[in-house]
Amino acid sequence: MKILLAEDDLLLGELISHLLKKKAACTVDWVTDGEAAYDYAQASSYDALILDWMMPERDGTDVCRQLRKEDYMGAILILTAKDALQDRVHGLDAGADDYLVKPFEIDELLARLRALTRRNFAPLQEETVQIRDYVIYRTKRVVLKNGQHIQLSPREFQLLDLLAQHKGMVLTREIIMDRIWGLDSDVHMKTIDATVKLLRKKLETADGEGIIQSVRGVGYQLEN
Repeated sequence: MKILLAEDDLLLGELISHLLKKKAACTVDWVTDGEAAYDYAQASSYDALILDWMMPERDGTDVCRQLRKEDYMGAILILTAKDALQDRVHGLDAGADDYLVKPFEIDELLARLRALTRRNFAPLQEETVQIRDYVIYRTKRVVLKNGQHIQLSPREFQLLDLLAQHKGMVLTREIIMDRIWGLDSDVHMKTIDATVKLLRKKLETADGEGIIQSVRGVGYQLEN
């Protein structure tokens, strides 16, 4: 399972992340505030989101409510120390699929995640994505322009695929770094800019225009 964990308690977040990886072989992205949780949920595909209720920037129920307003279909589980009935109702009304009160056993969390993911909330991603004259075959890892094959390195294809799956959305350099190289890698942020430059050169049209746009001081997006 691929999980997004949003928990601002550093000790608890580290423990949950470690146990999810160790006991269930999950891939875990861990963030510590609600704004980052919203950005990550929008920028990638997860089997489930685990959102702490009380977090900096935005609380978990606010993130959940906003995602549901934007038709997010993935599974969402809320973690909280609040155990009153009205609090549970509030969390579920915000759009959460389940609710777990702290403290809890990791085995119960895993059981709830398995139950949620069996319900198969997330829609299947598109196999092919078309932007202007370009067609991206995601499984085959092939890019064609007007039927002609464009040779991309594995990193260049990963970057293009990531941007293509979020057409029109601005992806920050941090999100791109995490998705392509991993935040714990030794790769410098300038590597992202260099990879984008090489990719742009290969995707330029005859008039020199490209489909990858820079958003100054933030990141990159693929035209919608």
